[in-house]
Amino acid sequence: MEAELIVLLVVQLIGSVSFARFEIETPIIKKTLKWLILDGLTIGLYFLIGHYSLILPSLLIGLGTTFHFIWCKRNGIHPLKATPKKKYYKLRGWKWEE
Repeated sequence: MEAELIVLLVVQLIGSVSFARFEIETPIIKKTLKWLILDGLTIGLYFLIGHYSLILPSLLIGLGTTFHFIWCKRNGIHPLKATPKKKYYKLRGWKWEE
């Protein structure tokens, strides 16, 4: 179980730092629930299939990153910098304040 917890901690740390600029206006409860669901599913799977439970976060990270890059490119947003910011806010439905 220690390996799973370490992996989840590292995933959350890197994910939060790397994608924070894309989640500026996302409500805290939504971000918190996303991580709690990922953690809960991974830990629950650990009791059913052991260390193979680490496939879930790996799979979700791969799918999420692939979707992120495709969505950003299709919409003219830089996938690492979230620029242009005004266009990104409009696509997400957030209020842009100048």
